[in-house]
Amino acid sequence: MSEELTPENPETAEAEPIKQRKNGLYPGISDELAASMKSGWADTELHGLEPIAQAGYTAARRAALSARFPGERLVIPAGNLRTRSNDTEYAFRASTEYAYLTGDRTQDGVLVLEPVEGGHDATIYLLPRSNREDGEFWLDGQGELWVGRRHSLGEAEQLLGLPAKDVRELPAALAGSTGPVRAVRGHDAGVEAALTDKVTAERDEELRVFLSEARLVKDAFEISELRKACDATARGFEDVVKVLDKAEATSERYIEGTFFLRARVDGNDIGYGSICAAGPHATTLHWVRNDGPVRPGELLLLDAGVETEELYTADVTRTLPINGSFTPLQRKIYDAVYEAQEAGIAAVKPGAAFRDFHDAAQRVLAEKLVEWGLLGDLSVEKVLELGLQRRWTLHGTGHMLGMDVHDCAAARTEAYVDGILEPGVCLTVEPGLYFQADDLTVPEEYRGIGVRIEDDILVTEDGNRNLSDTLPRRADEVEAWMAGLKG
Repeated sequence: MSEELTPENPETAEAEPIKQRKNGLYPGISDELAASMKSGWADTELHGLEPIAQAGYTAARRAALSARFPGERLVIPAGNLRTRSNDTEYAFRASTEYAYLTGDRTQDGVLVLEPVEGGHDATIYLLPRSNREDGEFWLDGQGELWVGRRHSLGEAEQLLGLPAKDVRELPAALAGSTGPVRAVRGHDAGVEAALTDKVTAERDEELRVFLSEARLVKDAFEISELRKACDATARGFEDVVKVLDKAEATSERYIEGTFFLRARVDGNDIGYGSICAAGPHATTLHWVRNDGPVRPGELLLLDAGVETEELYTADVTRTLPINGSFTPLQRKIYDAVYEAQEAGIAAVKPGAAFRDFHDAAQRVLAEKLVEWGLLGDLSVEKVLELGLQRRWTLHGTGHMLGMDVHDCAAARTEAYVDGILEPGVCLTVEPGLYFQADDLTVPEEYRGIGVRIEDDILVTEDGNRNLSDTLPRRADEVEAWMAGLKG
């Protein structure tokens, strides 16, 4: 990565000498170079742009937000870059709330809903094109010659269907706010500082909760994106199966890298840290170190999802025999998890309680654990009453899915876990069994085996649809699929 020159003060770069950064290779900038960099550039303004595909949907989402908080100024920031090391940053990902309401994904943006009679006027505050007169476009670390062209405010207005203003004007505008104000916290310290005496934690949390619950039921655009994410994820799983021999020669990192390539080619990124857990690592729920060996005869638990360009993610898990065939014991455990997942998916339907699919899957797993003699002479009912199956099932059977892999997390309990399913809800169904390598309560041959099967399920008018159903789930289908991919 190259080093950029940085002005001492970007706003007065012409009036003050521009100093190079410490240990830079150039002693300074001549007047002649500064003058040269101001001129000779073509006009690249884009005209006649079509609105983004979800512009109508984001407008409807803002209208719902406006109706919920009449007479109040609402401030939703995208967030800022975060430092990874010294002067390098993590890849930017806009806050979910901001992207959900605008369709924009650029750093430093802020959506402001200003109360007016009958509703709100929405304005998006963005960084404009880099200034060529003061040298910002080539001297600043985030200038366009360093990080690439960004849309002008006029272009943004055409694309997003919103009036756009310079975000550098926003702190002064916010500081002069009167009347009630709410903001989404945790993304932009500058916005929060400007509003510090105008907002309360309680009121801001109500805004966050509303926006979380607004995403419980997906609109048509969101459902299309989730299906796209699942299809890309399926291709990523196929990619992994095709290179398992290379993973055996290296490590789980080969699997991680293979799936990441698909995520970047077919989407924006991975939706969360990929779990590429081979052998006993499959018993660690969030194994993201992905640095262990991949050995024939063991299982690979791959939990991964592609995030689309519009920031909707899949969340899919398959447990695969690394050499292509389950052993009898592996298959017994796998089939138990498959049966539990089938029971869970069958319970997903409009009018059902959210908890129903979890309860259905857990009952099957408890029955299997009792049948295998792992819980003494206790009845299934007693096991479930005491939660004893959780030693080996560990986690809940699913969660909401959307722009966040664990979507709608701030929703009220009565609207989420204790809620009722309705068409448009998208959730995961992901039962598992995990026998730790040091678990002395199970036969030795069970130890180190972990199995999870996870799919992304959309509630429909008449039941449900499995959005990730292009990937096989039954043990014999998994073996045939792997054999076909390996040729």
